[in-house]
This record gives sequence, structure tokens and C-alpha cells, in this order.
Amino acid sequence: MAIHGICSDRFSAVREVFADSLRSGADVGASVAVHLDGEPVVDLWGGYADPARTRPWERDTLTNVWSMTKTMTALCALVLVDRGELDLRAPVGKYWPEFGTAGKDHIEIRHLLGHTAGLPDWDRPMTLGDLCDWEKATSLLARQKPRWVPGTASGYHRFTHGFLIGEVIRRISQQTVGTFFADQIAAPLDADFHIGLPAEDDLRVSEVIPAPGPAPEANPRVTIPVGPYVTAQDTWTPQWHRAEIPAAAGYGNARSVAAIQSVLTSGGRTASTRLLSEATCRAVFEEQSHGIDLVLGIPLRFGIGYALNADDAPVTTANAHTSYWGGRGGSLIVNDHDARMTITYVMNQMSHLGLTDPRGHKLLRSAYEALTR
Repeated sequence: MAIHGICSDRFSAVREVFADSLRSGADVGASVAVHLDGEPVVDLWGGYADPARTRPWERDTLTNVWSMTKTMTALCALVLVDRGELDLRAPVGKYWPEFGTAGKDHIEIRHLLGHTAGLPDWDRPMTLGDLCDWEKATSLLARQKPRWVPGTASGYHRFTHGFLIGEVIRRISQQTVGTFFADQIAAPLDADFHIGLPAEDDLRVSEVIPAPGPAPEANPRVTIPVGPYVTAQDTWTPQWHRAEIPAAAGYGNARSVAAIQSVLTSGGRTASTRLLSEATCRAVFEEQSHGIDLVLGIPLRFGIGYALNADDAPVTTANAHTSYWGGRGGSLIVNDHDARMTITYVMNQMSHLGLTDPRGHKLLRSAYEALTR
């Protein structure tokens, strides 16, 4: 199995683990990247872009990274925070007046970013078409009541997260979240990541491959069930490609995710620009909740826009100041602010294991082993 890209000798273990995952068939096509002090030390890709294994995964192959998109949307909000245009402790209604009804007048921006707003789902069934209708999706949320007292617990906002934060971004910037992201983050960083994929990039897409086998049984610790709405096959459509669904419909690869997210682990500065101040980078670690998530039924510690390191978390590291999240099917982004290291893994073959997927965890461990050398 041919592996392409660059890998410093120090991080050779990452290459070995990645090659083994492709060789074993655990991965069909994938990419992995590591940035240290803002510089790429690993940028690898390999395998195939299609289930029939006829089309190679190329350097510029893109795939849907599902909920990893939330970390990009969170960065958009942090850029506005850094500019003084958005206050994390202000009520959402300050920026989106229609939202401050039905018991939501005390919901703050930080609650949206930390999944504690009590709006993990819509009160009515939503179709794929509804999710692609921005005005409908946000207007319905503006009229809803929260399902628990906001700020008291997390309940993963699987799709609503992006619409809630995205509408705030739209009200402040007068741009859609996809356009704001493209102009203010992707372009300055020269990063090939998209929230709303241009039609000319469709041929570069490796569509996600559904997870094999039956889905696991429902977690008995889930107290707020949430509808899935979207299948893997739904994301193969032009409708999904074009839609700006900023919680789940981002397109990129490990290189582009690492180029963007490593802004946090390099103190907000890149070789060409400063995107955030160090103080805003540290704001990620303002704890919003820590306990059993009401929707996922697993222990999670949420900060501002990211899950945080904790002994009982599904992703743990030796360093306290680590933020992370993943995407449906197994993709993973870990930002270790203490080690100034960002590790990303993006693939097309989905699994049912989510944040516990061993493919990403093995790559994560190999990256940390390299740091001790």
C-alpha cells in the first residue's frame, strides 16, 4: 500500500501506524497530519477514494468530516470574540433578538458553544431539505423552549450547534457562516477546507463509506434522544455538498484541518498572519460542563467550542490543556496547547465507534510517543 506525503524521522511511528491501518483494511482511504509549533511534521495520505478501490486518494482529495466541522464554526466565533464583536457571556438575544423568547432570554453565547443551551434537536421532524433551508432551521430554533435549564448540563447539539452559532455569526458579520469562514479563516491560512462545497470541487470528493454492520444498541445513559436525520448516502448528493450546514457538512482533509486548527496550538499566530490572540486561544478552556452528556450518554467535559481533556473522557492525553473533537465515523482532531501540537485524522471508511475509534487513537498515541524521543 503506497503512502504519500512527508513525515519527519522523529514521527516515523505515525507513518508506520497509518500504513498498517491501510494495509489491514481498517481504512480504505485516509489522511493524517501533525503540526508542531505551527509547522507540519506529518502530512500523509494513501489508499483509495472509492469503495471499489479504483480511484487513489490524492493529495488534494476532500471528504465530508461530519462534526469536525463544528471546530471550524467555533473558530469563526472565536475570531469575532477576538475582535470584540462577540461576548461569550452576552445573551444570544443581544445579537439575534428573535431568539430571546420561550424561556431562552438567559441563554448565553458560551452555552451555544458548550452544548449546554438545551436545544439539541428541533421539536418537529426535520428532513434533509429542512436542514438545507437555513431560514427554516434557524426560525424553528428561535421559537423553541429549551429542554433543560441552560448552562446546567451538556446535551450534544448534533446539528443545531452549527445553526445556532452560525446565525449569530451571520447577524454580526452580515455573511453566511460558510462565506465568513472562507474569507476570514480559510483564505488567510490558504487552507483547503469548505463549509458549502463549490461545484467545481465535486470531482475531488471521496464520498464517505457507510459503517459496516448494525449500529450499536442505544446507550441506556442517554436521557435526551436526538434524531439522526442524515445517512451517509444523503451526503453523496449535490444538495448536501452545497448546503452550509456548519455542524456537519464541512469538506477537507487532515492537512487542511491541521493547518487551521494548529492556530490554537501556536498561540493564534501562523507564519503569515495572526488570527487570534493568545488570550482568545486560552478561552477554549473555560469549562462549561463536566458529566454524562444527556444526548450521547458518555462522560464529557466541554469548554468553548471543544471537548476538554479529563480522566473520564473518551480522548485523554498527559497534558491538561488539550482540546479535541471528532466527526461521525471516526475522524479526529486533537489540539495539545501545552505540547503545541495538533494531530488530525480524516478518512472515508466510517465506523460506529465515534470518539473511541481505535484508528485515530493509535495515531494519537504514536504522535505522543514521538514527542518523548
